[in-house]
Amino acid sequence: MKFIKNFPALFIPEIKSLVVADLHIGIEYELYKSGIKIPNQVKDMEKNINNLIKQTKAKRLIILGDIKHDVPGISVQEMREIPEFLKIISKKIRVEICLGNHDTYLKEILPENIKLHGAKGFKIKNYGFNHGHAWPSKELMTCNYLIISHTHPTIQFIDKFGYRIVEPVWIKGKIDQEKIKEKYKVKKTGKLEVIIMPAFNNLLGGTPINIKTTSDELLGPLLKNNFVNMNESEIYLLDGTYLGKLKNIVH
Repeated sequence: MKFIKNFPALFIPEIKSLVVADLHIGIEYELYKSGIKIPNQVKDMEKNINNLIKQTKAKRLIILGDIKHDVPGISVQEMREIPEFLKIISKKIRVEICLGNHDTYLKEILPENIKLHGAKGFKIKNYGFNHGHAWPSKELMTCNYLIISHTHPTIQFIDKFGYRIVEPVWIKGKIDQEKIKEKYKVKKTGKLEVIIMPAFNNLLGGTPINIKTTSDELLGPLLKNNFVNMNESEIYLLDGTYLGKLKNIVH
């Protein structure tokens, strides 16, 4: 697996797949209703994804959920922009989507050639894919790698004058195999290394993981129930800078 430098995107050469998550198309409409006017983001996302496809020569695009933003409904912007966005992308590459918690009514507006997987996720070889808001399926527990999103992980930097900057980050960790065996009633699992992806849409906020948080403040059942040892997880900025283990940067 390769983190793509300066982009919240992952490339898996073994399965020739580009992975992105949390596009939240339509967030501009929500901000507009709050009195904040933001230029439309979907064309920039389309351009960036096309460039990443060319760069990696990927044959498959996996979108790990939350393509749309409005929940529980669907906005006019989403109904107009999402089908067009997916039609354009799917002319260049095979597209597979895992349902996220924001993806209500997504099935009704998808182009026919898009493959849609349920919230429990899906498996390709030794790789499991799950948005992160629902428990992964039992099948995914045989994987060596589980790739999830949903949390929008960030890190907060504070300088000596008190100014704060928040940057998106990658999290690499391990899922507790013994807890998985107990929950899923299985005798054997895969290696179950977990990758938590940053959000692709840079308008989104996130969870500053280096600010002391309780498991209740984290998103998704694997994190809320302490199935991932967050303290021992490794943290990377989008430019590839390794920040160390989370336990060493929490304040």
